[in-house]
Amino acid sequence: MEYRVNRLTEVATAGADWSATMWRHAESIPVNQFRPESSDHHPVTEAKMLYDDAGIHGIFRVHDRYVRCTHTQFQDLVCKDSCVEVYFQPKAGQPENSGYLNLEMSGNGTLLSYYITDAQRVPGGFKEFVKLTPEQGRQVAIFTTLPPRVDPELKDPIVWCLQFFLPFSLLEAYVGPLGELCGQTWRCNLFKCADESSHPHWASWRPVPELNFHAPETFGAIRFA
Repeated sequence: MEYRVNRLTEVATAGADWSATMWRHAESIPVNQFRPESSDHHPVTEAKMLYDDAGIHGIFRVHDRYVRCTHTQFQDLVCKDSCVEVYFQPKAGQPENSGYLNLEMSGNGTLLSYYITDAQRVPGGFKEFVKLTPEQGRQVAIFTTLPPRVDPELKDPIVWCLQFFLPFSLLEAYVGPLGELCGQTWRCNLFKCADESSHPHWASWRPVPELNFHAPETFGAIRFA
């Protein structure tokens, strides 16, 4: 299965508005492959992506309950919150440079992001990875409809959206020049989780065989139209 990332043909709008004109040109991605370890709460989650000369624009929409967002510092473990994630692997076919970048975003907009070249789990994280610096983290623009902190947990139904922008220049700091994007195929996966909510759950676009999102061999394909 391949997702087509269409080219943005108008000025991008800031915010987290699923109905904004720019998103009419993007196909929807269902994030609906739930791990069996999940509770009975399976939030309906979908995403859209577009690109322009500067980078990738994305937005998530979540029909949720039991929302909790308490992590507020860059590189906090936001997967414990009501969280959406997207992992990009631009050069999967080049063994010498086949790492991937994870954007893990709490519903409140807090970001965790690493560049990972060996996702084998070891004490303290991964076998080979680099944490983005605060300066690099600020290059990722994030907008959300949720407040900066959600605590106590929101038990009632709520629809929330989160929009992000990832500049290609940030990726190129790790993978080198990307060249002409049109026609390129990358590897990618998208996720929804809430490890420490009252109703934890773990969902992905492309299924993962165990409760571990860091499995680049399971990523799907995205192609830049």
